[in-house]
Amino acid sequence: MNSERAQAYGRVVKTLDDVAAAKLQPGEEQRVRDAADTLLFCETIDAPGAREALEDMDGLIGHLVEADRWSPERASALSDDVAACGPVPQLA
Repeated sequence: MNSERAQAYGRVVKTLDDVAAAKLQPGEEQRVRDAADTLLFCETIDAPGAREALEDMDGLIGHLVEADRWSPERASALSDDVAACGPVPQLA
């Protein structure tokens, strides 16, 4: 973990604190928290659960936008912050 990842995690938590009760069902909020937690503690993107966490977030974000519960901009910002909790993929 590094400071950039920790800051991203803080942004995720703040977003959830600010809007979760009004904009997310409890299970959806937990999915976001689980994804951020999983990614924050991964050493590589290939660590168990890392890619699955990103895929789950993509699905949840898509659902929130399609259901008009979140704006594309706000959903994209949350998705970016969750992804930033994880390690940067290494270039081949």
